[in-house]
Parts: sequence; C-alpha cells; structure tokens
Amino acid sequence: MSVGAVVAFWAVSLMFVVTPGADWAYAIAAGLRHRTVLPAVGGLLIGHLAATAVVAAGVGALLARLPVVMSALTVAGAAYLVWLGVGTLARPSAPQAAAEPAAGLWVRQAVKGAGISGLNPKVFLLFLALLPQFTDPQAAWPAPAQIVVLGLVHVANCAVVYTGVGAGARWVLQARPVAARALTRFSGTAMVVIGVLLLVEQLAG
Repeated sequence: MSVGAVVAFWAVSLMFVVTPGADWAYAIAAGLRHRTVLPAVGGLLIGHLAATAVVAAGVGALLARLPVVMSALTVAGAAYLVWLGVGTLARPSAPQAAAEPAAGLWVRQAVKGAGISGLNPKVFLLFLALLPQFTDPQAAWPAPAQIVVLGLVHVANCAVVYTGVGAGARWVLQARPVAARALTRFSGTAMVVIGVLLLVEQLAG
C-alpha cells in the first residue's frame, strides 16, 4: 500500500467525516451538556474502530450478504438514534460549568457514542465499500492489515473533527444559554430525523 493511496483515502475519509450527521449531532449535544466532550467522542471512535475490525476480519462481506442481519442492524441503529434524540429534546441544556461525577457519567457518554456510530449501518456499508478499494493486493502487508491502517486514518480524522465540533459548540455558546439550548434541541431533532429516515428507508426497501 503506497503513501499516495493512504493520502487519497485520508482525503475521502475527511470529506465523509466533515459531512454533518448523527455523529455530529451527538458531539454537539455532548459538548453543550457536559463539561468535556472527550468521553462522547471516544465512544464514537470505538464504534468506528469496531466497524474497521469487522471489515478487516472479513465478517463485513458475510453480513452484507445477509439482508435479515443488515435490516436488524438498521432498525436497531435507527431506534437507538430516535431514543437518544427524544431524550436530548426532553432535557435541552446550556453548557455546564460545574464539575461532574467522572466515572459513571463518562462511561455512559462513551457507551452512547459507541452505539451511535457502531449501530449505524451506513458507516458499516461505507467501510465495506470503501476500505478494500484502497488496499494493494501486491503489497507486502496482507489486506486485513492494510484495512486496519486505513481505519486508523479514518478514526484520526473523526477524533479531530468531532472533538472540534463538540468543543467548538461549547466554546462559542458558553455565554449564550438560549442559543445553546436551541442548538441542543436542533441536535436532538437531527438524531430523531436521521433515525426516522433510516426506518423509512428500510421499510421502503
């Protein structure tokens, strides 16, 4: 696998990551609701790492040929997004300055993030379609190892962008509680809309 292939994948991955979606909505909501966005972003990254591992292990191709499994994944991911979005809408908040209990709350944020990205079938299918195209069959490294490297490049992009989105939202709206609550509601609405669209797409299909 050449350096040029890695750079080309980095550019494609970056375009995917900077496109707002469920991950963005959760990063913004976490930035406004919690003292730090890092646990939430860490959870999102775990989901992307899991998708990379599934594709690298060859399980992805097998699952893609099982429409029942893919349908179940889509429904589960969509329902989870709707649930989180409704919860965000029910409890909109402005940036919090007070300290939070670290361990339990941070774990919950990470688990939610991992669920959002790990249960997103579009992330999985994108990896399945995209990662193998940037591997080199003639390279000294086996294809699964190349996929892992590309997945780590993607995760690095996610880490930078999602941290910037969440922290930036908090920094910009720190002194604007009304605007912060409005953006939190927007993030919750976005999660609900994305989840509903996934369900509609699945039913239509």
